[in-house]
This record gives sequence, structure tokens and C-alpha cells, in this order.
Amino acid sequence: MYTTDEKYMKEAIKQAKKAYALDETPIGCVIVYEGKIIGRGYNRRNTDKNTLAHAEIAAIRKASRKIGDWRLEGCTMYVTLEPCQMCAGAIVQSRMTRVVVGCMNPKAGCAGSVLNLLDMQEFNHQVELTTGVLEEECSGLMKQFFKELRMRKKTEKNNGEVQN
Repeated sequence: MYTTDEKYMKEAIKQAKKAYALDETPIGCVIVYEGKIIGRGYNRRNTDKNTLAHAEIAAIRKASRKIGDWRLEGCTMYVTLEPCQMCAGAIVQSRMTRVVVGCMNPKAGCAGSVLNLLDMQEFNHQVELTTGVLEEECSGLMKQFFKELRMRKKTEKNNGEVQN
């Protein structure tokens, strides 16, 4: 039996797999309000050719539309990878109550790895943070994606050298 956090992280992982299917970095996100998913998103930066096409931004947009307000107080975001600085800023701006992270991002994460924008006392809002929910599954998806990407690039490079 799954905990509530694991149940919703599984839903975020489903979103991440949609990104994976598009050859996008597999990051997925859902936003929950009063026990219901009100926003879903997955990474589409390359597909949409848009810097802003992160899973969290898409989910925030959909959740705000569903609630009819930019304030997402009382909402919990479940995201497979620790948010970047842009997404962490958007989370704070949205007044999200809580964020649950699958795996951390030591190179670019802004929910505790590089810095923690979610808990800066200088801002007018802080966000409750839980990390490591289904961490192995979330991190395994990322590792598998980048392993396949490296193999594909190596094959393309070798095929290019043979043809020259």
C-alpha cells in the first residue's frame, strides 16, 4: 500500500514518462488540492522550443486555470526532480503550500541542493518541502534516459565518422 505522497508521486512519474516518450528529459509533476489532481505537467522544452516549458510551469498554469486564481494556497506539488531556480521562484510566487520532490538535482536544484528558494525568510512566502519520495524510481528514470542519450550520441558520432 502506498502513502499519499507515494500515490501522487506515482502520478508525477506517469507524467515524466510522457516526456521520456518525446525524447525530453523525464520530469513530471502533478498538483493536488483537497485530494484531487488539479494540474499535470511534463517537460516539453525541446518539443515546444520554449525555455519555460518545464513540468512545474505547465502544472501551475493548469492548476491556476482550474482553481480560477493565481494563488495555489492549500495545494501540494509532486515533482520527480528538484525544481530549478525558475520553477522554485514560480512555486513561491504561486503561494503553493507544499512541494514533494522525488530526487534531488545537485547541479541545478533550488529546493536545497544549490540553494533553497522555497525557504528564504527574505521572501513573503515559504513552502514546506519533503524530499526523497520514490527517489530510486525517479532517479532511475533520469539515469536510464541519459544513459540512452549518451549511447545514441555515440552511435550517431560513430556513424558520422564512418560516412566521412
